[in-house]
Amino acid sequence: MIIGRIKEIELLNKNYKSSKSEFIALYGRRRVGKTYLVRTLFKKEFTFQLTGLAQAGLQDQLINFNMAAQEQGLLKKKKNATNWMEAFQQIREGIQRSNQKKKIIFIDELPWFDTPQASFIPALEHFWNSWVSARKDVLLIVCGSAASWMIHKLINNKGGLHNRVTQKIKIEPFTLSECEQLLRYKKINIDKYQTIQLYMVLGGIPFYWDAVQKGQSAAQTIDKLCFDANGLLTSEFQNLYASLFSKAERHKAIVLALSKKNKGLTRSEVSQSSKLANGGGLTRLLDELEESGFIRKYTPFGKKSRNSLYQLSDFFTLFHLKFMEGQKSFAKNYWVKMIDHPTQRAWSGYAFEQVCLAHILQIKQALGISGVETQVSSWKTLLEKDGAQIDLVIDRRDGVINLCEMKFSINQFSIDKKYDSVLRNKTGAFKRETKTRKALFITLITTFGLQNNAYSGNIQNDLKMDVLFHP
Repeated sequence: MIIGRIKEIELLNKNYKSSKSEFIALYGRRRVGKTYLVRTLFKKEFTFQLTGLAQAGLQDQLINFNMAAQEQGLLKKKKNATNWMEAFQQIREGIQRSNQKKKIIFIDELPWFDTPQASFIPALEHFWNSWVSARKDVLLIVCGSAASWMIHKLINNKGGLHNRVTQKIKIEPFTLSECEQLLRYKKINIDKYQTIQLYMVLGGIPFYWDAVQKGQSAAQTIDKLCFDANGLLTSEFQNLYASLFSKAERHKAIVLALSKKNKGLTRSEVSQSSKLANGGGLTRLLDELEESGFIRKYTPFGKKSRNSLYQLSDFFTLFHLKFMEGQKSFAKNYWVKMIDHPTQRAWSGYAFEQVCLAHILQIKQALGISGVETQVSSWKTLLEKDGAQIDLVIDRRDGVINLCEMKFSINQFSIDKKYDSVLRNKTGAFKRETKTRKALFITLITTFGLQNNAYSGNIQNDLKMDVLFHP
């Protein structure tokens, strides 16, 4: 069964039915379900499929190819390829012998084949330009988790593959709605509050969610996956970055720096905190992390792009660096015992904010402004240290700005006199400093809604966590 991926399936089917050969580049974060989507959708219709080996040299990659070619009957005679030109020639011969109406060639983890002195890209260029592009019956699907490589070396290639990719498809993490669908498919019955708790750790990564088991609370599941000696995610952080980036220590230094400042860092602050030179190399590293979905770049309200901030947005990375990094062992039921601990409460508040930021479309839908042009940002006063700040600002074309506050709590959220004063100060400071003439709507996004009291009437929009689960 394929959960979600409706638009992606439509694109893949459209290209499958095309009257000409198509070259699809499919990319996205590791474990996000790229391979599963392609293999499940096309099942046994492949003419040939091949998966690269992580951190392997040319000879091992060619051995891998030759084994796959022999197992899948690509070779009429047992003659091993000794270079990539020969390998693609064998794929060509296999296509010529195939009786399939549409010949599907699926090359998974494509960036791993691009080893030093391998000449893989020139061979791929020759295969497509000199032969496949002239045919009408080939669907070439290449896939990779190293999003930066896929974009810079393939999709935006300046050489022989320039503009050769006919369709690019980015596979995004699941939304809360899709995670809930997966749980239902697995007959796991947990409520939305528990589901959000899991999302704050796992993000929308299907591979992680597939490990959730029936009959366990969110806290028990997190304990088992992250803090058990044999847990699925105990060594995931190291494997995740090493599999995506060469010299991954530099990337990890950046996310470590960002994990210490919830609201994000400027480029110069990233350089200073990570001890990486503020030059072209840092630009590349930041681009790679952003394209792979680990960080996000945003411009604060009313500022220019040069004032942009970088923020850690990968849920599991944030959780790992907060609670798992550097720990050699954990007490039994560590996470269950952490419930309501001050450190856990502080993390929950920030992680819930990130869940909301990952579901802006659902928030707009709940506000009834799906069709309204908007700009999303954050804001912080510059007039006083540690002063007013607003984590989510939705600037609308219809003359309204939603100033959004996100609160994670186990019960209905209650606004007391002190917090009411905080909200009033934030709104006043925002209006004074931005000089906006638009109407300001204070919008509260909470887990169980707002408790009705003397101060709740000042809130224009009261949204419960349920709205985040809209498809």
